[in-house]
Amino acid sequence: MTDEEAPGAGPRQPGGESGPAGGHRPDAPAPRTGPWTRRWRRVPPAGVDAALVLLAFVDAYVPPFDLTAGNILSTAAACGALVLRRRFPLVVFLASLPAALLLDVVVAPIAALFTLADRSRDRRVMAACAFLFAAVSAVPWPLSAYTPDEQTWALVDFVYLLASAAAPVLLGQLVQARRDLSRQLAETEQAREHERALHAQAAVARERAQLAREMHDVVSHQVSLIAVRSAALQVAAHEAEAREAAGTIRALSVDTLDELRHMVTLLRASGGSGSELTPQPRLADLRRLVETSGVEAELTGCLPPDIGTPAQRTVYRTVQEALTNARKHAPGARATVELWRAEGRFGVTVVNTPPTRPGLPLPGSQQGLLGLRERAELLDAELTTGPTPEGGFLVRLSIPERHG
Repeated sequence: MTDEEAPGAGPRQPGGESGPAGGHRPDAPAPRTGPWTRRWRRVPPAGVDAALVLLAFVDAYVPPFDLTAGNILSTAAACGALVLRRRFPLVVFLASLPAALLLDVVVAPIAALFTLADRSRDRRVMAACAFLFAAVSAVPWPLSAYTPDEQTWALVDFVYLLASAAAPVLLGQLVQARRDLSRQLAETEQAREHERALHAQAAVARERAQLAREMHDVVSHQVSLIAVRSAALQVAAHEAEAREAAGTIRALSVDTLDELRHMVTLLRASGGSGSELTPQPRLADLRRLVETSGVEAELTGCLPPDIGTPAQRTVYRTVQEALTNARKHAPGARATVELWRAEGRFGVTVVNTPPTRPGLPLPGSQQGLLGLRERAELLDAELTTGPTPEGGFLVRLSIPERHG
């Protein structure tokens, strides 16, 4: 068994000793790990495999063993194949069946059956393998060496062996469910951290917007009055020193207004993030966005770099929102980002495949798509969103050529 198969083991939650800062809130309980769990995590997988192979050989050779070619080959195949159980669990299980038929071996097929239940999500395959193990182990071999009464008892043995085979299957499914739950908890914690960061950024943005309004409505107004009065004083003054002083005040007031307008512009443009004063995104930044989105995505097509700046920002934000939704609501999905231009229009189409893992029950406010629709309306563009027939999701933005 690997780390993830051990009872009590699982992916570490964010905010531990090696996790990002702020992964755990101060009032959140710390995960409990006993000394045996910590020791088990330090055991390398190769050591676990070696011990399991040795145990399987002991299980096969300790009872009276007939050194025939069939017995030796089947035992070697069943025990040696255990080193590949993580990569090919079904093949390893099938390789253990001849030994279960010829000999009374238990460790090799049970270990292979547990690994198959831990790695596979097809319950029909697991049920068939458990049934096959019970049938092969219960069949008396060779058939000619057993009396009819002993062959009848094989049915009773089959029932007991089928119940025994259900144990590793259920345990493997339990380990798999625990691993999935740990992954979902980690993703949920990351989503909560992201939501908290967004709330903090929104609060900072509101404070800056209020400060910008105060500076514009109060300070700007007062400094403008100073500049106007100093200009009037400069014209009306009869003494040279008074005119020079009034001119100096007027020049300083004008410079202060310019600096103030610049500060107000920065405050209104900022959104509270660490890169708020950087230039707005353009089409040239799309490839980097796709590569760092956390989704297995492919960028195809191209658009001319001379299209309007608002259209470039709208295309960028559309791709950003679509990839964010795919990462949040379709774990494990792949996405295709296609830039296109045809029939007097241009735009982008983002399609993601169905999720490969269970989705998280995270709340959605639909504010992202609402913001995209508002951006599209400003450009007289069309925004189409909805599920695809294959179970994925599509986002398509179509902008008229006149905005290029």
